[in-house]
Amino acid sequence: MIRSPFDPRFEDLPDVLPIFPLPGVLLLPGGKLPLNVFEPRYLAMTRDALAGPRLIGMVQPQPRESEPAAAGEGEEEGGDLGAWPVFRTGCAGRITAFGETDDGRYLITLTGLLRFDIAEELPARSGYRRVRPDWSSYRGDLGNEVAAEGGALDRARLLQALRGYFEAAGLQGDWEAIRSAPDVELVTSLAMLCPFDTREKQALLEAPTLGQRAETMIAILEMASLDQGDGQPARH
Repeated sequence: MIRSPFDPRFEDLPDVLPIFPLPGVLLLPGGKLPLNVFEPRYLAMTRDALAGPRLIGMVQPQPRESEPAAAGEGEEEGGDLGAWPVFRTGCAGRITAFGETDDGRYLITLTGLLRFDIAEELPARSGYRRVRPDWSSYRGDLGNEVAAEGGALDRARLLQALRGYFEAAGLQGDWEAIRSAPDVELVTSLAMLCPFDTREKQALLEAPTLGQRAETMIAILEMASLDQGDGQPARH
């Protein structure tokens, strides 16, 4: 992952972080996440983030008994997640693109910076949630340590599992782009874009290394292919 000169140094990371709870939406270090922001509290959150370090923490709410549908491609989830419990681990992204629409929405892009654990939830501000992040376990996300650890990526097995998953789910892929993508970009993009469920996406987020993330993804892909190949309803 190439660091931007605008990214904060580890020692300059904030002690308070706004969080944006969205089910089924995953941000990983180095990934890019477009967001369509329209709810008043998240408009306020975006304005406050732009006035400060431009960081927003993406977290997933804990699944309900009947898991809500994913928010879609960068859109806010319709239910009220203002007080719903969230997973302890999320990923902070820096606003790297920003635009306003005529109807008062913000179109932003978050670029994943590093993960964090929630040490404490703080009182809300302007309706949006804030936490005290613990960055200490994820310092390596700011460099290439995560990519370098965990052993070599079994790329052939990953691509085989991905092809089976796409065929079982009736999905199309740009295989030329997939084959040519570097390991880190490939695993990050697939984890963020594939329609995995909330728990699966959380497992991918929490995987300590690239190799472990790839192994987790392969297991998810292979299980989903088997389920759909056996005529079982898809989980995604």
